Amino acid sequence: MSTLEIVFLALYFGVLTILATYGSHRYRMAYLYYRHKFMLPTPKGRLHAMPRVTIQLPIFNEMYVVERLIDSVCAIRYPRELLEIQVLDDSTDETCGIARACVERQLANGIDIVYVHRDNRFGFKAGALEHGLKMAKGEFVAVFDADFVPAPDFLERTVPFFADHEVGMVQVRWGHLNRDFSILTQAQSILLDGHFMIEHTARNRSGCFFNFNGTAGIWRKKTIEDAGGWQHDTLTEDLDLSYRAQMKGWKFTFLPEVVSPAEVPVDMNAFKSQQHRWAKGSIQTMKKLLPSILKSKLPFAVKREAFFHLTNNFAYLLMCVFSLLMPLSIIVRFKHNLYSTLLLDLPFFVTATFSVCFFYVATQRELGMSWGRRLKYLPFLLSLGIGLAINNAKAVIEALMNQESGFTRTPKTGSEGKTAQAVKKAYRGKKSWLPIVELAFGAYFTFAIWLAWSLEVYTSLPFLVLFQGGFLYVGLSSLLQERFAKAEPPKTDTHVGSEAAGLS
Repeated sequence: MSTLEIVFLALYFGVLTILATYGSHRYRMAYLYYRHKFMLPTPKGRLHAMPRVTIQLPIFNEMYVVERLIDSVCAIRYPRELLEIQVLDDSTDETCGIARACVERQLANGIDIVYVHRDNRFGFKAGALEHGLKMAKGEFVAVFDADFVPAPDFLERTVPFFADHEVGMVQVRWGHLNRDFSILTQAQSILLDGHFMIEHTARNRSGCFFNFNGTAGIWRKKTIEDAGGWQHDTLTEDLDLSYRAQMKGWKFTFLPEVVSPAEVPVDMNAFKSQQHRWAKGSIQTMKKLLPSILKSKLPFAVKREAFFHLTNNFAYLLMCVFSLLMPLSIIVRFKHNLYSTLLLDLPFFVTATFSVCFFYVATQRELGMSWGRRLKYLPFLLSLGIGLAINNAKAVIEALMNQESGFTRTPKTGSEGKTAQAVKKAYRGKKSWLPIVELAFGAYFTFAIWLAWSLEVYTSLPFLVLFQGGFLYVGLSSLLQERFAKAEPPKTDTHVGSEAAGLS
C-alpha cells in the first residue's frame, strides 16, 4: 500500500471518529436530561407587584402571518396598564399597511400598542430589537417572531420566575402549527422537539449554558443592557446575547411545559435558508465568544458543553468530506484485500446512527406522543440531516472566511395543520446552485451503491442508501419547488386594505 493510500485511510477514519464523537454526544444530552428530569423549575419567592412588560414583534415582509401574530399577542392576559406591545416593522411590501391597520384596530380596543417603522434594515432583526428597546417602557421584554401564536397565559406562566433577581431570561418550548403538513414538516418538528425537550432541558438543569431562541422568551431589560445589548455582528444575535449574558452571571430558565406554537417552513428552499442562517450564525458566535469561554474560570462541564454546542455545525463540513471519502475508501481497501477493515466502519456508523434514533425516540416519548408512530420518520430524518450537509457546510465556510451576508428571513405562508396558502414568489426561498451539487453527490452515491453491491460489500449498503437518499431528496426538492412553485398575488381583505390606505 502506498503512503498516499495510508494517509487517505487515516484521514477517512479520523473524520469518521470525529463524526461519531459528535453523534454520540447525544447520549450525554439524554443522560443529563434523565438525570435532571425531575428538577422542575419553580419560581423562587413571589413578586411584590406585577412589573411592566413590553412585547416586541420584529417583522419584515410578513403579510401572510402578521395579523395572526398581532391578534394573538393582544389576547395575552396581563393588566392592560402594565403591558406595552411594539410592532417593529422593517417591511417594504404590503405588510406595512396590514400591520398598521391591525395596530389601529387594537388601539381602539384599548391596547397599548405602537407601530414602529424603520426606513432601513440596519442591524436587521437585532437592529430592530435594539431600536425598540430604547423606547420600551417595560422592565421586562418578551419577543415573538411573525410565525408564532403565543398562548394567552404566556406572561402568567413566565413572569413569576423573575422573582429571583438573578434570573435574566425565561424561554418556553416551541410548538408546531403545521406538523402534519408534510413529511418535511414532520421531520422538522421532531428535530425541534429534540432540541428543546432534551437539549435545552439537559443544559439548563445541569447548570450549563443554553440559549434564547430568538423568540418565545422574555428578558429582564437590565440583563440585555448589562450583557452589552443586541449586537449584529453575527446572524444569530439571540445565541450571541445569551452567551454574553450567562458569562456575566445571569441565570436562564427553560420551561418545557409552556408551549408557544409556531409555523415550520413548508418549502425546502425556505428550510435550507433557515438552516444556513442558523449554522453560519453559530460559527460566527463561536469565533466571537468561545476563546473567552475556554479561558474563563467557568466550570469544566460548562466549557465542554459550550464547546460542543457552538462547534456542532462543523459536523456538516466533515460530513461533506466524509461523503467524498467513503466510496473511495471501499475501492482502496478492496484493491488491497483489506476486507476485514470494512467491518471497522460498522461500530462507528451504528454508534452515530443509533444515537440519533435513541435521541429522537426518547424525545417523542417524553412529550407523550406516539413514538412508535413517529418511528417511521427516523430513516427520513437521518437522510435529511445528511442531505443538508452541503447547504450547512457552505454556511460554515462562509463564517470561517468572514464572508458577510444579510439576515435572510425564513418565508412564512400562514400554514396550519395540513393546509397552506399559495404565496407570491418573493416569499419563497431563493434559487441557488447548491441543488446541482447535491444531485451530483446523490449520483456519486448511486455509483457507490452499485460498486458495493458488485464487490459484495453488503454491510455498507444501508448507510450508502441513506446518503444517496438524503442528497437526492434535498436536491430534487429544491429544484422542483423552484420550478413548479405557484405564485399567486396576495389576497388582501377589502376592509383591511381601506384602513391601511387611510393610515399611509
